Amino acid sequence: MGRLQGILTGTPMPAHADILRHLSFAAIDFESAGAAPGETDQPVQIGIARIDGTAGTIRTWTSYIAVTRPVRWTASKIHGITTEMLAEAPPYISLWPPIKEHLEGTVAIGHNHSTEQRFLRQFPGHGFGPWLDTLALARACLPALPSHSLGDIASALGLTEQISAIVPGKTWHDALYDATASLCILLHLIRELQLEDAPLDRLGFALTF
Repeated sequence: MGRLQGILTGTPMPAHADILRHLSFAAIDFESAGAAPGETDQPVQIGIARIDGTAGTIRTWTSYIAVTRPVRWTASKIHGITTEMLAEAPPYISLWPPIKEHLEGTVAIGHNHSTEQRFLRQFPGHGFGPWLDTLALARACLPALPSHSLGDIASALGLTEQISAIVPGKTWHDALYDATASLCILLHLIRELQLEDAPLDRLGFALTF
């Protein structure tokens, strides 16, 4: 991690900064139905893992999401969610209250979060963010890893058992498991690099606003 530490220690600290140890972070992940060319993809599951302060307790929330067309087999093969499993799931728009509760006032986290941002645009003007990309963060911290998938990063950092203990009975490509993994990776790197008292701006290379 020496490369990242060198980058970080060379960044000046603003006089009035948001200190990492006091911030709330919420990692979010979606699984989707898959889409044919010309179709708009739909979310089938959402997972959010939140912590208030880096020494806090991780709280989790997840829900399946109703779809208006069948889940494609190519998507189901990845995450295991079928159209039949969504028969009694709530419509996405009805999930706005818990989504707002879990994301409001946080630094939103995603692993290459373009999908998460795209699905959240269905709630115009939601105002969530800034966004922190754990993929960009891991690439800077662990440049020698041959893969920067969530599973490979978690394994390299020795976090797999911790993640499974927080969300027992789940595994990779479950939205809640993947969201929890993103949050655990961020917290581990903050602690490993002793950044608890650093400003959020210190991670600016992985932030979007």
